[in-house]
Amino acid sequence: MTATFRRLLLLRHAQAGHPQNVRDYDRPLSAAGEHEAGEMGVYIAQENFLPSLALVSGARRTRETWVAIQKALPAVVPAIFDDRIYEARADALLELLRSVSSEPATVLLVGHNPGLHKLALSLVGRGGRTAYARLQQEFAPASLAVIDFDVAGWDSIAEQTGALERFAAPRS
Repeated sequence: MTATFRRLLLLRHAQAGHPQNVRDYDRPLSAAGEHEAGEMGVYIAQENFLPSLALVSGARRTRETWVAIQKALPAVVPAIFDDRIYEARADALLELLRSVSSEPATVLLVGHNPGLHKLALSLVGRGGRTAYARLQQEFAPASLAVIDFDVAGWDSIAEQTGALERFAAPRS
């Protein structure tokens, strides 16, 4: 089987509010978070980082982030809401990605820190110095890591094999 191009978009949910008496899983986006999510949706569309599939944590703030992203995209993207993404470690997220069928060329994973940040750092083996330096520092709310792989399918992605194409955050 010949290698083909796969692109992974790792998006941390936008800034969440901290309402009283609301469990963490049910925290909504703050007003600033709603703006950030919309801004990143426009960015994803403008840069043509259009996903074929979205994997989204079931937590309210990730679902709300996805809704804002989807509104900015030129086409409806199939989304799978998966509670395994909530509070998942990097290794669990990697296994989830490896279980994706080979069909979608670009997958967007909307999740949480610290797992998302650790996953990004573990997957990147090469890329621009500036983007990598920024990624190493933090993975702030609504940040996006774009990682490219030369693999036949998602089951073949592995640590240190991805190329960091871009690291972006709102207002950057």
